[in-house]
Amino acid sequence: MKVRGSEPQRFQEIRPVSSPLPRHVRVAIVGAGFAGLGMAIRLRQEGINDFVILERAGDVGGVWRDNVYPGCACDVQSLLYSFSFAPNLGWSRVYSPGWEIQAYLHDCVRRFQLESFLRFGHAVLSSKWDVTTRRWVLETSHGVLTADVFVVAVGTLSEPVIPPLPGLERFRGKVMHSARWDVSYALAGRQVGVVGTGASAAQIVPAIQPEVGRLVLFQRTPAWVLPRGDKPNSALRKALYRWVPGARWLLREALRVLRDSLALGFQHPWIFRLAQRGVLWHMLKGVKDPSLRDRLTPRYTMGCKRILVSDDYLPALTRPNVEVVTASIREVREDAVVTADGAVHPVDTLIFGTGFQATDMPLGHHIQGRDGRTLAQVWAGSPRAFLGTTVSGFPNLFLLEGPHTTLGHTSVLLMMEAQVEHVLGALRYLEARGAAAVEPDPRAQDAFMRDLDARLSRSVWNQGGCRSWYMDASGRNSALWPGSSTSFRHRVEHFEPSDYVTLPRASVPLTLRS
Repeated sequence: MKVRGSEPQRFQEIRPVSSPLPRHVRVAIVGAGFAGLGMAIRLRQEGINDFVILERAGDVGGVWRDNVYPGCACDVQSLLYSFSFAPNLGWSRVYSPGWEIQAYLHDCVRRFQLESFLRFGHAVLSSKWDVTTRRWVLETSHGVLTADVFVVAVGTLSEPVIPPLPGLERFRGKVMHSARWDVSYALAGRQVGVVGTGASAAQIVPAIQPEVGRLVLFQRTPAWVLPRGDKPNSALRKALYRWVPGARWLLREALRVLRDSLALGFQHPWIFRLAQRGVLWHMLKGVKDPSLRDRLTPRYTMGCKRILVSDDYLPALTRPNVEVVTASIREVREDAVVTADGAVHPVDTLIFGTGFQATDMPLGHHIQGRDGRTLAQVWAGSPRAFLGTTVSGFPNLFLLEGPHTTLGHTSVLLMMEAQVEHVLGALRYLEARGAAAVEPDPRAQDAFMRDLDARLSRSVWNQGGCRSWYMDASGRNSALWPGSSTSFRHRVEHFEPSDYVTLPRASVPLTLRS
């Protein structure tokens, strides 16, 4: 049986131009996912070609390169999950499968001739701001280079997390994380345990359920699930995009406004509480078993954890070969999982859909700022960044998809594009002033963070009665933006020099405002 979502990868391999690592560049970009490629495309469009993209893997794509699990697809409509400045007129479906998003990114590389800027297999081992030369010094796995501007575009979903379950090391079967899927491993007839009920698990479970012998879903917390309504894009719609000027843009804007309106529910939890009864009825109307229905009923306010969009996840959980287990995992044995109620669940395959190190950017331990401290040391487990993009004490460091740039209702690419424009504004300012660098004024950053934390304290994420990956080790919500993508764009897109400290070139004595 063919597993849904395992379509062939319909794109050609990217072959970057073979050339040595430059000694110095104007802009060094780390990461070749959506953020890194979007930054590179806009640099090219602005006539800036003195940059390099450092990618530790062997291909572009980021999460869409790494996530090849069965059923992998985007949970935001294709119209919004593509660059506004690099449209794709031929999406096959309303919601794109993962392989097609990866193909789109490959097409972007070719369309904007980015091959010569890419350096695959180049991991950044350390990066340090040199206070004398006022440049970033990057040590990579292929040598050292310096850069005037350092753009970190590694995203928040790059480092998978597998919980340290007792006994996991002695399990004799196959263990996979959703982001490290072994495509050569056959699931037919297997006794599979799936740990986690997030967005990846909601796609994996219905994709593999018809093929496996038995599937046990170990659920810590049930999810709110909204209908997806996915369908193929008709030939008429594709023709409309291609031949009617402005049609694609108009439909994209209408969709953006519609999805942005959902931000009100996240900001004001009472709105979602009013809607919950109807959503719950629609969710569980096909679940006839009272016990299963009870296990799948969330006990927290909708939106507190990530809302799933799926038409087949809940129906898959009602199939005879599927069991939903809510007791916590006590231990893993050689051929089974034992839960806290003493039940033994035989499995020969364990699949983890348990997320990522979203609030602890691993690269932060290797980015050293002006005073010698690393980004991780400055953050101390609770990331903070001005406009989600820059950090006081780290001149010319720009974080794409940094703290407080995640959304619960629409495409993160809308946020990313605003950040890219902010970086371009900073580059124009530096060029016009003949300055070496900028970093956020500590007062501006502190005021921004106070306002953000106050707004988040009233949000459904903080008040909804759940535990989620949005909260960092300190218990603070350091992942999300408490508003619409439109409000973020209005606040972030324009670079405002008064929010920043300007550092003169190295020949001029350095004086910083306190």
